[in-house]
Amino acid sequence: MSKRITVIGGGSWGTALAMVLARAGQRVALVTHSEAQAAILNGERQNRAYLPDIMFPERLQATGDLQQALDGAEACVLAMPCSAVPSVLPALAGDYPVIVACKGLNPETLQRPDQLLESAIARSRIVLLSGPSFALEVARGQPTAITMASDDIAMAAHAASFFDDTNFRIYTCDDVIGVAMGGALKNVIAIAAGIAEGLGLGHNSMAAVVTRGLSEMARIACAVGGRNETLMGLSGIGDLVLTCTGALSRNRRLGMLLAEGLDVATAEQRIGQAVEGVRTADAVDRLARQMALDVPLMQSVAQVLRGDMAIAEAVCSLMNRPERREFE
Repeated sequence: MSKRITVIGGGSWGTALAMVLARAGQRVALVTHSEAQAAILNGERQNRAYLPDIMFPERLQATGDLQQALDGAEACVLAMPCSAVPSVLPALAGDYPVIVACKGLNPETLQRPDQLLESAIARSRIVLLSGPSFALEVARGQPTAITMASDDIAMAAHAASFFDDTNFRIYTCDDVIGVAMGGALKNVIAIAAGIAEGLGLGHNSMAAVVTRGLSEMARIACAVGGRNETLMGLSGIGDLVLTCTGALSRNRRLGMLLAEGLDVATAEQRIGQAVEGVRTADAVDRLARQMALDVPLMQSVAQVLRGDMAIAEAVCSLMNRPERREFE
């Protein structure tokens, strides 16, 4: 039967997920930042700013009224930048599942998205959606495989059932920490990959960034309670490979712009959307220092983003590190 689902976030990712849900037969309210924006989306039946020429399914309606959209909702999807999540938490009363589709770490508190939510709602309601999924391809209906995670695997399966689309394949998982950390940390590695690409360092360096980046991701994720096997799945290496190599990756593109000589603010402005890896990099640096973890690639990215180290210096520093065993 058709369910009433609310998607909060009228950017590319929120719109794409709303389209998947509507195609699956759900009645979807897509919450934008204003009624004026919602009127434009409903009138044009597309999100011209982010996903032009991809028409909305009939069951998708935009709205600027968050409370009205949540009234009677049987599930809610959060698809906005992590920094915006606190502003909607007071409205998430009820017992419906809250599907978190944003990735990152809070740069001030170092909280994962699930930790941020559990300060306001029961952890049993929290579900994470993460994995290799560019919004444009999802909106087009191109085949995508992704992970749905909850502490309760039955809740993960329940949340997955709303997205009953043959081109949106969901695998369930009960390692919320591992999925959250994979989704956050891969953005930092993607900035490094973009820098390597922008500098023309070659395929060898890209392979090294992805491989050593995955090792650092697993080191941090396991240190905070995640499972190594999760980082070997869709929400870990799958998302990492996509974000490091795909032309649609905002984090990779930011790294390329930095390699061209742009500063962080100018690069973000040119991209025109939130680049989560910028804020996550600083959080990762602080977390690694607190836990005495060795993650030189991610910490070098953080130093470059802060302006504490030049890109050329960072590359030399990484390559001149003492030799060590690969697995330890």
